[in-house]
Amino acid sequence: MAARLINENCSVLMAKNLPPSLSGTPPPEAAQTLLALLHAQGEVARLSEREQLYSSLLDSVNAVLWAFDWETRQVLYVSPAYERIFGRPASLVLADYNEWRDSIYPDDLEFAERSLAQVLLKGAVEDREYRILNASGQVRWLSDKCYINQQSEGDRVIIVGIAEDITEKKQLEGELQRLATTDVLTQSSNRRHFFECAQQAFDSAREDGTPLAFLLLDIDDFKRINDSYGHQEGDQVLQRIADSGKAVLRRGDQFGRIGGEEFAAVFPGCTAQVAEQIAERLQREIQRQGFSHGDEAYSVTVSQGLTGLTDEDESLDSLFARADAAMYRAKRQGKNQIVRG
Repeated sequence: MAARLINENCSVLMAKNLPPSLSGTPPPEAAQTLLALLHAQGEVARLSEREQLYSSLLDSVNAVLWAFDWETRQVLYVSPAYERIFGRPASLVLADYNEWRDSIYPDDLEFAERSLAQVLLKGAVEDREYRILNASGQVRWLSDKCYINQQSEGDRVIIVGIAEDITEKKQLEGELQRLATTDVLTQSSNRRHFFECAQQAFDSAREDGTPLAFLLLDIDDFKRINDSYGHQEGDQVLQRIADSGKAVLRRGDQFGRIGGEEFAAVFPGCTAQVAEQIAERLQREIQRQGFSHGDEAYSVTVSQGLTGLTDEDESLDSLFARADAAMYRAKRQGKNQIVRG
């Protein structure tokens, strides 16, 4: 727009200043100089408009555009989104690449550096996802695609990329995963997820030759609780049993609700003898729980069936069957006990 106005003004000026006798002849040298100056001003105006548009576009993009000199380890450019996502001044990372590197979540640093180096071999890496800690200590997820920008052999290696904040997407994925794998009532693993994890533990134990224990437990007389006090009271019992399991089991053990009042646990790297000690602690923890309905207090017990992996076990089903049979023996033998199978 500015350039067009300048050219129009220039044409008007030339028409006004040229004598009639010179119509159709080249303009004098002074007029040519003036025309060149006005044309240059128009170009400057157009460049300014483009720069403002470019700057506006960069400000609106919620992703960091960046350029990095591989040999000098220097960040050559970051777009305005860097300060919004990282919470730090762009001048710091332009002065020292370690500002970016030190922001990466410690557990993801090795992957981030290794995947960045792969761009030298592949020319592009588009599957980089890692976490950063912004200036306020928040964990943010980045999807950081990068490409090599070497024009010809011998040119310095410039890597360019775009780092998008995908934190909300990751949080949604995590919530969907939790809903797919968690029993809604007890917040422990649901049946499908429990047996998926148990199968993985079984396969690893068979491959590595390590011990594995499998436990089933069933709440004694649970139907009486529902019939006497109502299903809401029964739900609270289930939740407290699940909480007891989470409190007693070790890190790495898997615990889940696999049926109405039935729970199961898998103990990787644990013999049946050691697992029985854990089951005894669980038994005591559950007995220690106090329940009440109105003025009436009551307690809850469980019957448990426990077994360990043997050389003859070719599938997880065999452990499950032995633990199940042992649990029902515990029921028949008076309940509130652990039976090995």
